[in-house]
Amino acid sequence: MTQVFYASTLYGAMSLAAAIDEGAFGPHEGRRMLLVSNNAAVPEVSLPLDRTPGFAVLRSRFDEVVSWNELIAPLHPSAWKARVIEVPMMERLLRTHLKLEQVDELVLESIAVPPARTIAGLVRDCPITVYADGLMSYGPTRDPLPAEIFRRITRLLHLDLLPGLSPMLLSEYGVAASTISDDAFLRVVTEVAATAPDMLAGQAMILGQYLSALEILTPQEEASLHESMLRALADLGYSSVVFKPHPAAGRRHARLLRAAAEPLGVKLSVADETVPAEVCFSALRPELVVGCFSTGLVSARHFYGLPAAAFGTELVLERLSPFENSNRIPATIVDALLCDGRPPVEEVVRAVGYCMQPESHPELRPQAAAFIEAHGSGRYFKKQRLSAVGLLPGSEQPSPLSRLKKKLSRALS
Repeated sequence: MTQVFYASTLYGAMSLAAAIDEGAFGPHEGRRMLLVSNNAAVPEVSLPLDRTPGFAVLRSRFDEVVSWNELIAPLHPSAWKARVIEVPMMERLLRTHLKLEQVDELVLESIAVPPARTIAGLVRDCPITVYADGLMSYGPTRDPLPAEIFRRITRLLHLDLLPGLSPMLLSEYGVAASTISDDAFLRVVTEVAATAPDMLAGQAMILGQYLSALEILTPQEEASLHESMLRALADLGYSSVVFKPHPAAGRRHARLLRAAAEPLGVKLSVADETVPAEVCFSALRPELVVGCFSTGLVSARHFYGLPAAAFGTELVLERLSPFENSNRIPATIVDALLCDGRPPVEEVVRAVGYCMQPESHPELRPQAAAFIEAHGSGRYFKKQRLSAVGLLPGSEQPSPLSRLKKKLSRALS
C-alpha cells in the first residue's frame, strides 16, 4: 500500500501526525510519502517545512519526505498547474520520478487551490482524504471542484475547534466529516514543543497574520492594528509580551512592533515565525492571547483554556472582498465568539456561509433568512450581497426611486 500525504505548514504536519497516531490511516504496513511545499511569496528566502524546528519529531511517521518546490522549480507552488493537454505526460513523469506505481490514498489540505489541486489532478485514480485548514473548514468550499476530483474525496478530517458545529467544507459533495481527537493532537504538540527553540517568556501574546499581503489591510493599517493590541495590553498592566509572527508575513511587523513597545515600557519578545501558535501556548501558557482572526485564538481557548481577545474584526469584515472570500468565515467566527453581545456562532456561520455560496447550500436558506430577519444585516452582511441573494430585510430594501437613480447613474457612467 502506498499513501501520499501533502503539507505546507507545521500545523498541517502536526494534524497529519495526530491523525496517523490514532489510526485514521490504518496500520503502517506500506509506503508513506510526505510531499512538502513552501508557499511563501518568496520561498527561496524562507525556511522549508521539513527544515523547521520541531519537524524532526514528526519525520518518523513517514518513510520519505519530498519537496514539491524542488520538483517544479523554478515555478511557484501556489501558481503552477499543468495544462489539460500536459496532464497525462506530467502524471507519467511524476509517477516515474517518485516511483509511484500505484497510489492507494492521497491526503491533501486546501483542495480548492494549488498546489493541492494540482497534485490531485496529477495523482489520479485513487481516493482522496482532505484534512481541514483551521477555521476555514467551517465555511463553504471556496471554488467548485471538477467531478474528477470531488468524486474521489471520501472524507474530511478536522480538529474539533468548535464542538457542535460541523464543517461546511465539501459538504455539498456529500463528503462526511470526521474529527481528529484533541488528545492525539495535544500529544503531538507536546512532542514538538519539547524540541522547539527556547522561547522567551511573556505575560501575554500577540498573534500576527499577513493581512496586508492578502490585501485586506494596507501595511500601515496592519502595523497600526498590532500597535493597538500592544497599547491595550500595556493599559491592562502587561509589561512583557510575546509577538508570534505569521510564517508568511516576513519580519517587518516584528521590527515595527519592537519600536512601538519601547515608549510603552513593554518588553517585547519575538517568537520564531516557524513555530506554530499551539506550540507557543503549550510552552509559555500566556495569561492572555490577542489577535485579529487567527485560528490560534480559538485554539488557545479550546485546547488550553486561555483567555483570548480579538482586535480589528469589524474592519476586516468590512474590507473583505469579494463576499465569497474564504477568510470571511474565520473572521466571523472569531468576532462572534470573542466579542461581547454577538449572536450564537453556529447561527451566524450558517447564515454567512449560505450568503457566500447560496447555490452550493440551498438547504441553509431558511436558517439564513430567519437569522437576518431577527438580526438585520449588521456587521456580517453587505446589503448589496443580501439584495443579490434576495434576503435583504423589508425595512432595508431600497426604494423604487433610489433603485432608478442607481440604474441611471450606472448607465451614464
